[in-house]
Amino acid sequence: MIAAAAGTLWASGAALAAVDPGAAVAPRMEFIPPPAGTYTLQKIQPVADASLLQPSGQSAQLSTVTTGKITLLTFFYTYCADPLGCPFAYHTLTDIRSRVLLDAGLAQRVRFVSISMDPTNDTPEAIGRYRDMISRESALEWDVLTARTVRELLPVLDDFGQDVSVEQAPDGRPRRAVHHMLKMFLIDRTGVVREIYTLAFLEPLVMLNDIRTLYLEEKASVASSVVRTAQGPRP
Repeated sequence: MIAAAAGTLWASGAALAAVDPGAAVAPRMEFIPPPAGTYTLQKIQPVADASLLQPSGQSAQLSTVTTGKITLLTFFYTYCADPLGCPFAYHTLTDIRSRVLLDAGLAQRVRFVSISMDPTNDTPEAIGRYRDMISRESALEWDVLTARTVRELLPVLDDFGQDVSVEQAPDGRPRRAVHHMLKMFLIDRTGVVREIYTLAFLEPLVMLNDIRTLYLEEKASVASSVVRTAQGPRP
């Protein structure tokens, strides 16, 4: 995704798996990450709602896939071949997914979300093929969305602080977002961004601990609510 200009993207719109971009390697950790639950992730910002499209072509509110579960969200192209872009992000996500699935309770509380940066090429049909590819490998919820137009996508990118340049078609219409920095956003079940990962910090073990920290926070909140309910109203 980094510097994803025309030279690094496939004009054919081929699937991600159609080329071998080289091995993706996680950043080298120079420290031992703290255990999950021993720290608190700050509340960065709420996610603004938006209307996007599902692979079926039906509308979907962004809030439906950024609340209710712990969400790891990223922006992508179905056809990106930049080794430090979408293939690297995909490798990182599948690595984290395999670790999450080792804990059945955690797996039920986690989802991944991928939103296309290029609604012109990544139509509902195109993202449907991408979703089918990733869903064959695991039952973990992984939602894939696109926008109707680039104009409708830009406010979503702006809300996430995803700075981009906009490539224009010959007639002047915005065609796709390019030149963006690879980021992933960790969102809690209330729809609040709790961590933002850039390329230098996409370390699966750290990210997994952050996910588990939110999971433990959620369990503690539920337990506290149950206790308050059992105690009844204070006199």
